[in-house]
Amino acid sequence: MKLRLRAFLTMGLILWLLVNPLTMLTGQMAAMPLPGNDQELLAHQKAVDMLNKLTPEERVGQLFVVTFTGAAVDERSQVYDLIAHQHVGGLMLLRSNDNFNNTTDVRSQSYDLTVTLQNMEWNASQNGTEKTAIPQLTPIAPSQYIPLFIGVSQEGNSAPYDQLLSGATSLPSLMSIGATWDTTLSRQVGQVMGEELSALGFNLILGPSLDVLSPSSMSSDGNNLGVRSFGGDPYWVSKMGQAYIAGLHTGSNNHLAVIARHFPGGGSSDRSPEEEIATVRKSLEQLKTMELYPFFAVTGKATTVDSLSDGVLVSHIRYQGFQSNIRATTRPVSLDTSALEMILNLPEFSVWRQNGGLTVSDDLGSPALKRFYESSGTFDPTQVAREAFYAGNDLLYINRMQGANDPDVYTTTVHTLQFFTQKYRSDPEFARRVDAAVLRILMLKYRLYPTFDLNQVLPDTQAWMQVGNSAAAQKVVRDVARQSVTLISPDANELLNVLPQPPGLHNRMVYITDVQAVAQCSTCVEQVSLPADGLQRAVLNLYGANATGQVSHTSMSSYSFTDLMKMLNQNAADAAGANKNQAGAGGTSSTPAPVTLEDDLKRADWVVISMLEPDSGAPDTLAFKRLLREQPQKLRDKKVIVFAFDAPYAMDATDISKITAYYALYSKTSPFIDVAARVLFQEMLPSGALPISVPGAGYDLIWATSPDPVQNIPLTVDSTVASALGTATPIPATTIESTPSLQTYGLKDIISLRTGVIYDHHHKPVPDDTPVSFLITVTTSTGTFNQQVDKVTTDGIARFSYRIDQAGVIDIHATSGGARSDSVHLDVSRGEAVPTFVVQPTQSPIPPTSTPQPTVTITATASPQPTAVPLPPPPSVQVKDWLFAVILLSILTAAVTWWGIRREITRWGLRWALCGLIGGLVAYNYLALGLPGTVSLLQQMGSEGVLIVTFLGISAGWMVGMAWRQFSPKSAARGSTLADRIITGDRKTITGPKQ
Repeated sequence: MKLRLRAFLTMGLILWLLVNPLTMLTGQMAAMPLPGNDQELLAHQKAVDMLNKLTPEERVGQLFVVTFTGAAVDERSQVYDLIAHQHVGGLMLLRSNDNFNNTTDVRSQSYDLTVTLQNMEWNASQNGTEKTAIPQLTPIAPSQYIPLFIGVSQEGNSAPYDQLLSGATSLPSLMSIGATWDTTLSRQVGQVMGEELSALGFNLILGPSLDVLSPSSMSSDGNNLGVRSFGGDPYWVSKMGQAYIAGLHTGSNNHLAVIARHFPGGGSSDRSPEEEIATVRKSLEQLKTMELYPFFAVTGKATTVDSLSDGVLVSHIRYQGFQSNIRATTRPVSLDTSALEMILNLPEFSVWRQNGGLTVSDDLGSPALKRFYESSGTFDPTQVAREAFYAGNDLLYINRMQGANDPDVYTTTVHTLQFFTQKYRSDPEFARRVDAAVLRILMLKYRLYPTFDLNQVLPDTQAWMQVGNSAAAQKVVRDVARQSVTLISPDANELLNVLPQPPGLHNRMVYITDVQAVAQCSTCVEQVSLPADGLQRAVLNLYGANATGQVSHTSMSSYSFTDLMKMLNQNAADAAGANKNQAGAGGTSSTPAPVTLEDDLKRADWVVISMLEPDSGAPDTLAFKRLLREQPQKLRDKKVIVFAFDAPYAMDATDISKITAYYALYSKTSPFIDVAARVLFQEMLPSGALPISVPGAGYDLIWATSPDPVQNIPLTVDSTVASALGTATPIPATTIESTPSLQTYGLKDIISLRTGVIYDHHHKPVPDDTPVSFLITVTTSTGTFNQQVDKVTTDGIARFSYRIDQAGVIDIHATSGGARSDSVHLDVSRGEAVPTFVVQPTQSPIPPTSTPQPTVTITATASPQPTAVPLPPPPSVQVKDWLFAVILLSILTAAVTWWGIRREITRWGLRWALCGLIGGLVAYNYLALGLPGTVSLLQQMGSEGVLIVTFLGISAGWMVGMAWRQFSPKSAARGSTLADRIITGDRKTITGPKQ
């Protein structure tokens, strides 16, 4: 029995040692987080343990983030039922639902509300519930405590896309950040946002938007994204998005889940996503190069852990020609299983998904989605939620989803949760899907809070008081305002001709502003972020009598677009002979315009217009465009200055031709108004650049981000080597001046070259994948040969390697978009030589270099460039190594066993064989598990190293076995009893001595 037990245990150990590494190598653990990230592995294990403790109701509840109405919450409220009885996973707080008000400090109210909601979840999980707003629900027992997601959509630039209109720092719009072309500022703004939201108790944010704006969608009737995107170049949207997300994470101390929107990209849509489902005519391949590019950058291609988005918000958008069939159109991608699955299976997303990347549906109760369903049938909320879940959304966001027979959204939400719970109990496949989604959700919550403890979840009791009061945060906003302001028209070289002097003391100035009032809640007092006299007050503060005295308040007057529209209506009525008290066509009010407006316009020397985004549904916002179209003579011989405090593409070429200067500010908060005043008085020169195309101004973003031909591209020997993990390590001593390199090159050698940073027209590094051509001219005794090799840039730099395969004089230079590099000259006609670099004089512009005949053109893909993150996987044991190790173990084990039988010590032969086998497997598993010291060994020796280490392990096992025999009692060593010899098969005992 002892021998059998030993044999059983030994075989079990051997089987585990063999199967475990093979399982790892064949990818059976693909659903687990990446090996080596202890935090992710721990979060996964905690999530699995928690999932196993949850009831079906608790599992289903985690799938939903819902909304509620009002700011008062108690045990009789509907939100209490949603938390305590329905176990919802999260809540979104919105202005439109009156979750905030300005009767008290909005900061303290927000803090109190988030703390109260988290306490509700804690108390229900610990003590159960007794009271309920729904009579038919019975009290429930204590449940598992899982912190709530408490989310908010805070995009910057105040209303309409901010939920907190006061108290918190008024941060700039994403487009104003994009206009700075400075990723450091993007990160700093994100950090302020993350710090303040976390201090108020929010742990989830829907944003930032990673849409890439297309020129075709930029109109007042377009997709209405306005300044909610970083811009129109996928590379720069990616860079800004990475930095902003990293800032959100670091600012919140990684207590804020970031959900990037609007996946898979709505920058090309032709209408507002709130009103109607937009259709975009693009294939998946086209989406990969434009719309999806920024989402790749914050998922599978994230450069740092901090820049990794926790999830993506899946938008309700349709694609025509998605699979190259132009006649086929997807359903809204948030509901289309095939389309969404195809996108998420792309390599850039697949690993991110396997490691917990979350998909969040956009609002399933949006008017656009409801209209889509009603156009072909009925809107059934439970079926909509089911379809969204089956399509691949892990977290379902419900805001305005109300069934036809339900009295309110709350009742519909409860019915939907009950439907999901019933289906979970009856449908095993549905239950499997729910468990997989809940596992991702729990993993994210464990990343936010490694321990589900209320004290860890609640924000600091004092931190909220600092929200909005940080001098550092205000400085960041001012920096963005100063660096983003952009001169759209005229050209900077012409500006001094049309505006040789700023306004003076005796100049009369009229300010006309698009004033849009908003409120924190439905019963709150309205407030305006851009008052009618806002710019005038900023000018007087800086240049008035109490400052420099350049202007006087008596020569200034301010009006709103509503006042301007009234004047236009009156003029139209007068022209038609109508009564002045009757509104004209297109008017919004029959109230007479101020008599002074028309008089002030006649006397004005300067007319300063402050524009927001025109809206065809609000005619007053179109007042200035109407003035330009109907009565341009009122602006004749005046300096007309237009500041766009919102989208900069609202004016067409004809409109722009009628004004003196056109500036983009992109945001309407106080620091941007202050900057506009400084620009108006020429104290500050605009330093920003448009991050989107503006056809009306003749500005093309593709041209702007292409290489500036008026530059000399440095060219040098590439003195970098790839380290063990793929990072670049500089090697000193290679000069990038026109002096020779110290290294010599001869036949069969390879010379590696790299350009310096290639700059675009804004003097920023050109986007990745910008084409660069390396032109090689080889002059030999038999003639001259030319060759061209095409590469692309990474971080503005292109690299190229050339093998010297014939003796002669070699000249190499690079060109990109009309810009030319230095030339490298290498004479290897008589042996080895040192390369010399000749700096090319810059010209304006440099024409493309023509290539003499004969020409050999070779098009090559870009050489792999070292990047910091994500790092390539370290060298590891492969399946072939496992096979070789098993073969080696089998041969040596069999050999030792056979040797023991031949030497008539069968017992010790078997023992030695097993010791060697165990030693070899232990050594092999040490490599397969990637334990310390294995990476460098595998890098240096590869598969050969695996076999050597395995053999050393076998040898160590043999030595242990020999020591075992050496120090064991003689009776055990010699098998003294007949029974022992029979059991071990000792031939000498059985057969006796030879006769």
